[in-house]
Amino acid sequence: MKTGLIRALALATTLGLAATPALSQDRILNVSYDIARELFEALNPAFTEQWQADTGRTVTVEQSHGGSSRQARAILEGLNADVVTFNQETDIDVLAEGGLVPADWRDKLPNDASPYYSLPAFLVRAGNPKNIQDWSDLARDDVAPVFPNPKTSGNARYTYLAAYAYGLAQNNGDPAATQEFVRKLLSNVPVFDTGGRAATQTFAEREIGDVLVTFEAETAQIAAQYADKGFERVTPSMSLFAAFPVAVVAANAEKNGSTEVSTAYLEWLYSPAAQELLAQNHYRVNDATVAEAHATDFPEVELVTVDEVFGGWDAVRAEHLADGAILDQVFVNR
Repeated sequence: MKTGLIRALALATTLGLAATPALSQDRILNVSYDIARELFEALNPAFTEQWQADTGRTVTVEQSHGGSSRQARAILEGLNADVVTFNQETDIDVLAEGGLVPADWRDKLPNDASPYYSLPAFLVRAGNPKNIQDWSDLARDDVAPVFPNPKTSGNARYTYLAAYAYGLAQNNGDPAATQEFVRKLLSNVPVFDTGGRAATQTFAEREIGDVLVTFEAETAQIAAQYADKGFERVTPSMSLFAAFPVAVVAANAEKNGSTEVSTAYLEWLYSPAAQELLAQNHYRVNDATVAEAHATDFPEVELVTVDEVFGGWDAVRAEHLADGAILDQVFVNR
């Protein structure tokens, strides 16, 4: 009798376990640019909540941050990224050339696979004692700008290109005069860190330099983080449209069994909920309703594009970023 009771209890337990659905757990690794930590700390919990509501499954979104070019190299060397959320198109192109991302990655999502955008802008010390207003001020003898190395940081690459675009506009398209302007600006930089976060620490904590040049979104975050220092945000008269491209690292996602959730993660960045969070974190967005609601948060600025000024990213890579090209020339002689 006791044996029969034990068997009945065991059978009931087995049936109960069979009737209880197993908890399904997804996981993805988002490899991102250096200064995006706080942004994705805001975005990821909202996505995990939405994913569970849509699928009944939980998901863990892990993050890796660093200079975007260094991150791209790390992925080529084996960093198991499921998705990338970069600040430089060329760094995703590198992954496409390495066979990890589809060659047509720009066509996979709206706006050339860029769910949000920003532009290089300035953060100056309390009271703006050097009266820094525009790119021309960064080439003055008495001004020390701070930004990372354009060879390792997508953030700094936009700074370099924005300064170059401004130089062209001010010098009637004269490349020699423009390169001299950019050379002088670069020679004023006291230290070139490898990424945006280190450059922020150089400016804000080590108190080196007169102006930090970084993405507009980051200037707002830094000003809030170091409110006691009284940093002030300055928008230059002209700047460069900075897309923030995203892509599924298809080769890794397929191997990891994460293609579905990785794709959903990037598609979700275009949703009104995500666009609202992006705008709250000082990024400019393409959703018309959200953009209109936050219009007063973003100063007007003349925005030029890489295509308009430089003929596209392929031309930038060949003429500016390749070994021995213009960037190397203005660095060597700075």
